[in-house]
Amino acid sequence: MTKILVIEDEKAVRENLLELLEAEDFQTVAAANGRIGLELVTSENPDLILCDMMMPEIDGYGVLAFIRQDPVTATIPFIFLTAKSSRSDFRHGMNLGADDYLTKPFTRAELLSAIAGRLNKQATWKKYLPLQTEVQEFQSEINIIEDILRHALNDGELQQFYVQYQPIVDINSGKIIGAESLLRWHSPQLGLVSPSELIPLAESTGLIIPIGEWVLQTVCKQIKIWRDAGFTSLPVAVNLSSRQFTQIDFNQKVLGFLNANNLPPSCLELELTESMIMQDVNSAIATMNELQSFGVKIAIDDFGTGYSSLMYLKKLPIHTLKIDRYFIQNIGYDHQKSAITKALIQMGHNLNLNVVAEGVETEAELAYLRQHNCDAMQGFLFSRPLGVPEFEKLLFADKHRFK
Repeated sequence: MTKILVIEDEKAVRENLLELLEAEDFQTVAAANGRIGLELVTSENPDLILCDMMMPEIDGYGVLAFIRQDPVTATIPFIFLTAKSSRSDFRHGMNLGADDYLTKPFTRAELLSAIAGRLNKQATWKKYLPLQTEVQEFQSEINIIEDILRHALNDGELQQFYVQYQPIVDINSGKIIGAESLLRWHSPQLGLVSPSELIPLAESTGLIIPIGEWVLQTVCKQIKIWRDAGFTSLPVAVNLSSRQFTQIDFNQKVLGFLNANNLPPSCLELELTESMIMQDVNSAIATMNELQSFGVKIAIDDFGTGYSSLMYLKKLPIHTLKIDRYFIQNIGYDHQKSAITKALIQMGHNLNLNVVAEGVETEAELAYLRQHNCDAMQGFLFSRPLGVPEFEKLLFADKHRFK
């Protein structure tokens, strides 16, 4: 029986997790803080660890760093439980050796999927690891995944990679007004690799640059297909990485992909995070100004979870503000989230920005956003990310919207 250690300082969350896991026939061990958790890691030898990121004294990062240094515990799969989902957290955790993230509150399906994914990958990866000490195994695992990724990139048309599209819909009418493109990697050796694993690894190795260019090229080709089919006012958003955005010739590459497909620049929206912009504000603004001069739209993604100064916001040449899912979840019951989201919507409108709410999953969340005049939303309430055929079914069902 699989043994799972839950390290969570919030009693209600901890008890709910234990109840859910035990109902699925997992053996569970619980710790109310990081110190107890570290003791149980050694004494209980769990098969997987679910650990809250933010805890007093020893936080999740401290727990992860400690177990990765010990040869006995170094290879235990580790999933963070976090109240936010910024990419800086992903990078920091992956550098320490985290395997995945779950953003609270998560669904039963999301939890079980993450657990199953990690346990399956653990079993699969061990087939490819040389017979070394456990510490060497952990280091080799990262190298092997990187090697598999490099081989995938050398695969002519990058057949292992594909793009899914999540609809962005008008908050009042429910009509599709755009889409966000999302990279996926299905490796023959590793199976479906989650973005929280793929993106940090690709960024740390520099492989994100050819991957990012492939995504841009693929999305532009898809936009061309949809425009030829009559969907002429459907902008598609592409997430950028820091390395990709800071390339000297990045803007010219974007323009080249657009021209190659005879596309108006306004059909493409590039999503940046606050942390990416704040790394070098002046350089970022210069790059963004040039993109805007082409006609390309720019959005700030995961807004509210980064560390940008509001004094810069009015200087940024952006079109869209995307409110992070953390502020949307349980918005009708959390007064602090409600107040922050309301203020973000008003601020965005005062700056003449289009405001999109991410991660909308319930009717209550949608009702609140409508009440406070948010412009658009995306999330499982309307649709999960879809492959091209499934997405096109939604488009053709709504085709009159684009005439």
